[in-house]
Amino acid sequence: QGFKDNLHAVFCLAENAVGPRATRPDDIHVLYSGKTVEINNTDAEGRLILADGVAYACKDLGADIILDMATLTGAQGIATGKYHAAVLTNSEEWEKACVKAGRNCGDLVHPLVYCPELHFSEFTSAVADMKNSVADRDNTPSSCAGLFIASHIGFDWPGVWVHLDIAAPVHAGERATGYGVALLLSLFGGASEDPLLNMVSPLGCDGDSPTEDMERDSKRRRLV
Repeated sequence: QGFKDNLHAVFCLAENAVGPRATRPDDIHVLYSGKTVEINNTDAEGRLILADGVAYACKDLGADIILDMATLTGAQGIATGKYHAAVLTNSEEWEKACVKAGRNCGDLVHPLVYCPELHFSEFTSAVADMKNSVADRDNTPSSCAGLFIASHIGFDWPGVWVHLDIAAPVHAGERATGYGVALLLSLFGGASEDPLLNMVSPLGCDGDSPTEDMERDSKRRRLV
C-alpha cells in the first residue's frame, strides 16, 4: 500500500494444548520483558504471548508506535458492544484517531478507561511482579487486560501504545467479519503514498478538501 515508514507485523501465536509442559496455576513465568508473572488463571493465556510481542517490538524492533490487536476478553463485548472494538492507549490523540478511523472505514471503535494508577493493582502478586488475571472481575477487566500488556513495555515508555480488543466484532454468528483490516489501513493511511488512504486517515491530515487526484482515486475505489 505504499507505506513510507518501516512497518512490522508481529504475530503472537502459541499452541494452546494440554501437555506435560502446560502452564498450571501458581506457576511463575519470566516473560521476555524480564518481568515475572504468577499464573492465577490459565484461561488468561493470550496476554502472556502478547506481552512478549510488545516487548519484542520495543526492545528488538525499536518501534516508536506499538499497536497490539487481539480477541482478548469476553468482557469487551459487554464493555463496548458487539460492533465496536475497545481501544486502550496512552495517547489521547491516538484514542481520538482510532475512533475517527473507525467511523471513516466502518470498523467501529470505542475507548476504554485508561487509568493504570488505579487499575493495575488488580494484578498485585506477593511472589512475582504481577499476576496474569485480575483480582476483581467487576473492575473493568477489559481495561485491566490491556494494562497487563502495556506493563511489559512500561507505563513510562515515551512512545505511543495502542491496544485494540476486538473479541466481539470479529464474528457474526459462526462467520468471521474480517474486522481490523480496514481499520489499520485507515489509521495508518497518512503514512502511505496511496491518495485514498491519505484521505481517510485521521492522522497527518490538515482537514482540507481532497485534491483532484484523491477525488479521481476515490471514484475508482472505495475503502469498505
